[in-house]
Amino acid sequence: MLMRTDPFRELDRLTQQLMGTSGTWSRPSPMPMDAYREGEEYVIALDLPGVSTDAIDIDVERNMLTVKAERRPVTKADTVQMELSERPLGVFSRQLMLADTLDTEHIKADYDAGVLTLRIPIAERAKPRKISIGGEPGHKQISG
Repeated sequence: MLMRTDPFRELDRLTQQLMGTSGTWSRPSPMPMDAYREGEEYVIALDLPGVSTDAIDIDVERNMLTVKAERRPVTKADTVQMELSERPLGVFSRQLMLADTLDTEHIKADYDAGVLTLRIPIAERAKPRKISIGGEPGHKQISG
């Protein structure tokens, strides 16, 4: 149901973690995700902790799904002295090529506890159906 578009994305993610670089709009960081089929839906769950919903952008063009988000720094008073800062800030993005068997017109998006969950219905044309054979009396059905 899902086709990877960048085989080196995981290597980039590890390099950015080790180097401590954050994503920019021109070079966003990847976001971790899970993708699986659940009944008649394809589910994509993306980790975006600390990102507000107004900083998340979801687009579909043809079969290309793009999720872009930005984790902004929390404004602190002038008297605050930062001791440790490990939470990545910046822009995060993920592009996924969706199969033709998914109904991209009816994607549902929910955001809860830092996880963006996209639910994409399986298209009717991709579901199994019975095809009847005509022409002879007592026609039979073949599962197809």
